[in-house]
Amino acid sequence: MAMNNDFYIIAHNIRSLYNVGTMFRTADGLGADRLFLTGYSGYPPRKEISKVALGADQVVPWEYCSHLGQLIKRLKKQGVKIIALETDAGAIDYLDFKPTFPMALLVGNEVRGISKASLALADSIISLPMKGSKESLNVGVAMAVAGYHIIQFRQQ
Repeated sequence: MAMNNDFYIIAHNIRSLYNVGTMFRTADGLGADRLFLTGYSGYPPRKEISKVALGADQVVPWEYCSHLGQLIKRLKKQGVKIIALETDAGAIDYLDFKPTFPMALLVGNEVRGISKASLALADSIISLPMKGSKESLNVGVAMAVAGYHIIQFRQQ
């Protein structure tokens, strides 16, 4: 059962093992309670993950779940709010988002992002404003930016 201030990260269909390593390292820095790796995301033990994680893959609690929808259903039963990070017409600026806990930040594939079906399962969708010519940041970088905003609201 999720505790009142739990913060989880869900990384769905992450194709790069180096990005998964970044997510472990960032999850450690954020003090995330668990990193869920779903879909075809790689998971430890993999040397590519360990190279970037710098040991965070040994200390961050993690779980692999092949089916994202089943994981979301399980977490919602525990009272966890699912917050998707995606450029979407219905998204709110991450700086305007005031999180409540327990919550899980959902990030998706480096190219395709989070599917419409998966976005429909989220309680909220947040996005990062992009000022340049690119539509998005690297998924690990985007997760860090949103994650550091979110943890400001967490009661320790």
